[in-house]
Amino acid sequence: MSGPPVVAVLSGGGAKAAAHIGAVRALVEAGIRPGHYIATSLGAAVAAGFAAGLDADDLLERLVEAGAAGVARARLAPLGGLWIGSLMRAAPLRRAIERFLPVRRFGELEVPLTITATDLDTGGRLLFGAGGEDVPIADALMASCALPLFYPAVTLQGRRLGDGGLRGVLPLDAVPAAAARVVAVDIGPGFDELAAGPSPYPSLLRAHSDATGILMAENTALALALWRATPTRPPLLVIRPRVERNATFRMDRARDYAEEGYRAARLALAAEAAGT
Repeated sequence: MSGPPVVAVLSGGGAKAAAHIGAVRALVEAGIRPGHYIATSLGAAVAAGFAAGLDADDLLERLVEAGAAGVARARLAPLGGLWIGSLMRAAPLRRAIERFLPVRRFGELEVPLTITATDLDTGGRLLFGAGGEDVPIADALMASCALPLFYPAVTLQGRRLGDGGLRGVLPLDAVPAAAARVVAVDIGPGFDELAAGPSPYPSLLRAHSDATGILMAENTALALALWRATPTRPPLLVIRPRVERNATFRMDRARDYAEEGYRAARLALAAEAAGT
């Protein structure tokens, strides 16, 4: 009879989610095989791939193949000005997700998976999959990735849903009490992000991204502080790859991010083993 699972919490962060692939590769090599994934936004797509039984190499190739055309295809022209529903098309992202995953339902997964999303009308957090509602995985992922302004809200069971990162880009609050150990890979916004040169966004989009990033970074800092201040929580290892700003749609750098995730995980594991 197996004991409580090691829970892997994978953050949102757009294209930088490729770093999760390298991080999980390092964990598995170290003998740490997650028995439950909890994730949000594009990190949830990576988690779904692992939970479906894909290995790191296959998962990275699928992500590279999806590429920017699948994740960030813009509308032909913003003819509606401020009245358009979103800057990005939802259909290409959904097609990319459906090609990316070898399964369609949570019940087909080899490892339990929980995906978070946000109810845009109530502000409430929603869980899909293990410990939550059972819907098609593609529906859950589309909702979890629907960052306002960039992607349209997803209507699911009469609710308008958006990116899970709006409630917690590193969803530690969804970890079940029965977890034996938690490994959190955080590639979301933070106050330690590397500068990436001039913003690629127009001024209005930059203002939106800056504000959202600051709020998400503070949310993560508070979540980590709360976890560490609660002695009944299971042990937590935080892996923080070096991430850069303005890289949400840099799918061309997926392989670089995967390598950085691997490096950061190896470093964190070594520090943990040394007790530092």
